[in-house]
Amino acid sequence: MSVGLVTAAATLGALAGLATPRIARRFPPAPTPPADRPPAVVAVVGAVVFGGLAVALGPDPALPAFLLVAALGLVLAVVDLSCLRLPDPLVGGAALGGGVALTGAAVAAGTPGRLPLALAGAALSFTLYVVLALLPRSRLGFGDVKLAAALGLLLGWLGWPSLWLGLLLPHLLNGVLVLGLLAARRIRRDTALPFGPALLAGAWLATLLT
Repeated sequence: MSVGLVTAAATLGALAGLATPRIARRFPPAPTPPADRPPAVVAVVGAVVFGGLAVALGPDPALPAFLLVAALGLVLAVVDLSCLRLPDPLVGGAALGGGVALTGAAVAAGTPGRLPLALAGAALSFTLYVVLALLPRSRLGFGDVKLAAALGLLLGWLGWPSLWLGLLLPHLLNGVLVLGLLAARRIRRDTALPFGPALLAGAWLATLLT
């Protein structure tokens, strides 16, 4: 692990976090304007997310792909927390940008065999989340389905353990959050909550833990 690399990544993450509220403001409508999210808080989150990815991946040629998706993920999380939506341009950018960057990484590292695994991860994530979204009383939207596919691309690149953990963790994280909010009487059983942040956090943790 290079201290310089981690420091540079964390600094880049902080800058991405500072820019996030301004970018998120371009995706109305929102009951609570995305710009109301304190930029300093998002900057800290960005620094932790980017720094963690640098620690986990090191100088891997795939690191830029993960950082690109993380930058878009910050905006997606803020928008979803504000107005319960995951805009297609952002999700599509994460999928396309991540795919192009991973292709470049495969060429640079001479490991083209990892690309089919990445595509399989995206396809499996998409399929499983479509099934979940179609279940009776499901609160998953198709924005969640598309984001799961974009994240599955990166997790598939890392391997099956990362992918399975990345599929499981969002539901555990969301379940703990819901139980805590219910216990604190902050929400009711029928309150709609965003799932995008849990997807993003689960993928990030799976990257760090596997």
